[in-house]
Amino acid sequence: MSATTPRAGTPSATRASRRYGTITHRSSTGLLLVLPALAFIVVFVLVPFVFAIGISFTNWPLVGAFRFIGLENFAAIPGDTAFWKAVGYTLLYTAIVTGPILLVGYLMAVVVRANRRGSTVLRTLFFLPYVIGLSTLSFLLVLEAQPGSGAVNLVLQGLGITDGQTAWFTSGPLATVLISLLVVWGVSGLTMVLLLAGMQAVPREVHESAEVDGATWWQRERSITLPMLRRPIAMSLILSVIGSFLAFSQFFILTQGGPGTDTTPVVLAIYNRAFVQLQVGSATALSLVLVLVVALVTAAQFWLLREKD
Repeated sequence: MSATTPRAGTPSATRASRRYGTITHRSSTGLLLVLPALAFIVVFVLVPFVFAIGISFTNWPLVGAFRFIGLENFAAIPGDTAFWKAVGYTLLYTAIVTGPILLVGYLMAVVVRANRRGSTVLRTLFFLPYVIGLSTLSFLLVLEAQPGSGAVNLVLQGLGITDGQTAWFTSGPLATVLISLLVVWGVSGLTMVLLLAGMQAVPREVHESAEVDGATWWQRERSITLPMLRRPIAMSLILSVIGSFLAFSQFFILTQGGPGTDTTPVVLAIYNRAFVQLQVGSATALSLVLVLVVALVTAAQFWLLREKD
């Protein structure tokens, strides 16, 4: 017995059209679904952004009267030595951590991608530092890097590398090294997850065919896996660079930019300008410049790492 469909123009066909049309073709339903997210973006992104643009044209001191000064805050940026020193340090920090984050994340993904015994436990352990967060890890490092009693110095003393009395955060280079190691450990788990998702999308048959043809492990990784991970690698690099440009919590907790301003990244410099020096107008202008720079760097990365047909 064949199923019958309502003939066009009949009452049953009209009712069916109304029923399915209501579900699939009413644009107001989709608008209602996205309205909460749209309202969130407007209230917490667009309105503050417009407000920040207005503040950047004033000399607002956070507390007290302020007046409109036009483009003076932006005109002062080229001669702002403290800001450009922070920009230079941010670029150095970004160059230090970006490569190791990608490399360590890739190695983690290689270790856990096979469904061997213990892979699930290793995935959890590798990703756990990212879940804990850099702020919590930074507070832990404050304790573990103490001279004479911290685990970092005790381990290095046991290995005969130092005398156990190293004051890590009183030296700019030493503090940078320790913070970079902390960030690589704390963030590589996210890179592992992104790359692991791409690795699991590579057909197993391709690797098996290459292995039958005599390809070594590194040849299979270089010729099969890496080319198919172009997009996950690009996303990992973009997230890593943006995170480095916007680094704040680990420096604020561990060094507060010291000694002096030797470990002051650009976001911490803007924070100090606004809430220590109470120059909110100037700090807002610097923030807008930073937003523009991050947007341009992200666009450049998308272009350089794009898929080429």
